Amino acid sequence: MVETISADEFRDRIDARRRGDREFTVVDTRPEESFEGWRVADAVHYFYKPFHEFDVDDFERETGLSPDDTVITLCAKGKASDDFAAELDAAGYEDVTVVADGMRGWSAVYDRTEVPLPDARDAAPSLDVVQVQRRAKGCLGYLVVGGREAGTADHVPADSDGSDRIAVADSDGSDRIAVAVDVSRHGDEWVEAAAERDASIAAVLDTHVHADHLSGGRALADDLGVPYYLPAAAAARDVASDFDPIGRNETLDVGGVDLKALATPGHTDDGASYLVGDAAVLTGDTLFTDSVGRTELQFSARDGGDDAGDGGDAEEPGDAADAGAASAARRLYDSLHGTLLAQPDDVVVCPGHFAVANDGTTGEVEPGAPVATTVGTARREVEILDLDADAFVDRITGTLPEKPPNYESVIAANRGVESPPDETAAIDLELGPNRCAAGPDADSAADDD
Repeated sequence: MVETISADEFRDRIDARRRGDREFTVVDTRPEESFEGWRVADAVHYFYKPFHEFDVDDFERETGLSPDDTVITLCAKGKASDDFAAELDAAGYEDVTVVADGMRGWSAVYDRTEVPLPDARDAAPSLDVVQVQRRAKGCLGYLVVGGREAGTADHVPADSDGSDRIAVADSDGSDRIAVAVDVSRHGDEWVEAAAERDASIAAVLDTHVHADHLSGGRALADDLGVPYYLPAAAAARDVASDFDPIGRNETLDVGGVDLKALATPGHTDDGASYLVGDAAVLTGDTLFTDSVGRTELQFSARDGGDDAGDGGDAEEPGDAADAGAASAARRLYDSLHGTLLAQPDDVVVCPGHFAVANDGTTGEVEPGAPVATTVGTARREVEILDLDADAFVDRITGTLPEKPPNYESVIAANRGVESPPDETAAIDLELGPNRCAAGPDADSAADDD
């Protein structure tokens, strides 16, 4: 009898295998090109097409498996792998499981984990930072939960003396107040994280116009009836969706904890990082635990903003994109060294992604565990941060990894100028790992990130 499990149950079995509590082999039946481009770590490939003759001897020669082995089958949507599992069952395999919805389902698997923060000073309001991990893509979002009884979250303009706070949410009776940052299409993950902490989400923010996944920020804000913030510089990119701009040094009061917008352009012109009290900084795609953001995606996509403005006299689109990427790399250097690395050493860096390789591996990152570093550790250990400005620009522009799948359409959707026609199209649009980090060195393969 073939068992069918959800993608979440599949995640749990993978974790159990990593702990040594289970043994099984994942057999991916998609075409080889799809398998090579993005897969679950440690999966083996065997192409299977429904309604074609299945040769069990050929299967066993290719995979080295036998009826004594435990097999989990996986395909793009869960249909071919379901038929394949039935073939294995008929061939005498007694322990066969199929993952419902295949890689589409795997793309929507999440983990939620608390980010360890420095010890708070006496009388400081309570603070939790919850990291929402999208495992298959390496996307990271956050729920910042403050401590005061729910009332209002306040927007403090950069030139304010603090007396003219602008209320952005009313209490819903929860004990705590929160904001959601870099929300994916699956906003229920943030809602559930807030409910677990008896918190109400008072506002939703993005760190920038994303290129690798569809933002769910505007939709979640609409569902909850709360403001949706983008960095003020996003206006120059002709964002068509309604948003409230949050400018450099403007602050939201999140349950007594200040969330301050830091302008950190480079990965994109509109990039911002959010400083959470004196404990953490949410860096989006500016700074990761082991790398920094790439700088050419906005310019390659040629969105509606003045993206060629730094391109000098370049006449060809490719030349303008290259010039824009180089200019952005200099802005990224300034954002890193002048803003983020200027924070105290013990401030926790909460990045917008971790690297997922095409083969599904995640390097030193253990999915489900917090992905974070500190400013001091990043300064010491992220090698590219040791370079001077010119060498930094050369490295960033000379080691470009493979671009995220469908990035131009993803950017257009996140600017609100295009929209996937249905849920299936949205799923397909963002399949695959993120590729928002710069290449590690000149000899790296293009798809390492």
